[in-house]
Amino acid sequence: MSEDLKGKVALITGANKDIGYEIARQLGSRGATVLVGARDIKRGEEAANKLRLNEIDARSVQLDVTDQKTIDSTGKQIESEFGKLDILVNNAGIISDGDAYGGKLRLPPSQVDIETLRHTYDTNVFGVFAVTKAVLPLLKKSTAGRIVNLSSGLGSLTQNSDPNYEFADFKLLAYNSSKTAVNALTVLLAAELKDTPIKINAADPGFTATDINQYQGYRTVEQGAIPTGGYAYAAVKLATLPDDGSSGGFFDENGVVPW
Repeated sequence: MSEDLKGKVALITGANKDIGYEIARQLGSRGATVLVGARDIKRGEEAANKLRLNEIDARSVQLDVTDQKTIDSTGKQIESEFGKLDILVNNAGIISDGDAYGGKLRLPPSQVDIETLRHTYDTNVFGVFAVTKAVLPLLKKSTAGRIVNLSSGLGSLTQNSDPNYEFADFKLLAYNSSKTAVNALTVLLAAELKDTPIKINAADPGFTATDINQYQGYRTVEQGAIPTGGYAYAAVKLATLPDDGSSGGFFDENGVVPW
């Protein structure tokens, strides 16, 4: 096991499965103590147990990003046990736009129910902000705090405006716009934190096979979590940026993603 992250504490939301779990595994394999955030504490503990079998220091925390009580409780637990937080990965997210990938219920933007929009934003946008705000004081106690917001190329306004974009047909109002909002949060918080050691970026893991898309993605969770070379940037890379690394950017494994 590498120990280049030994002494670091990382919180990953939605970490009991898929990309979140893989991010936790890869950060933990490099020596970090990983806090597996999960709505269902049983599933969180099962994931943490699997990580511990690989000699990773993993702890489960009950964290529902739409429930302020669990967010506050998680913050207090981290403060009590560690006194700081080095890495926050806002991974938890949902797609509520009907059968988004099967296409049967993929509605035109104007026909999306307002409740679908609210439900999606509650997790994908307000949840990201609520968790970040709650643990920001702990990140400020780190010598090199890092925040990674899991976004999506579907949140790129540039790509959504391109008729030749690979996923040009995926005009999912709730999901796409929620990721656009996540990108905006990333930019604005980076500007606020520019004079601190904290770096915050958005990561596009690509079309990765996860529960959110009924495992139809053509990338593995390993690929979605970490870059494979070149100008690669993804969640694990952004979570472990050096002091001179970027902040306020949007990256996938090939480099910069257009806003």
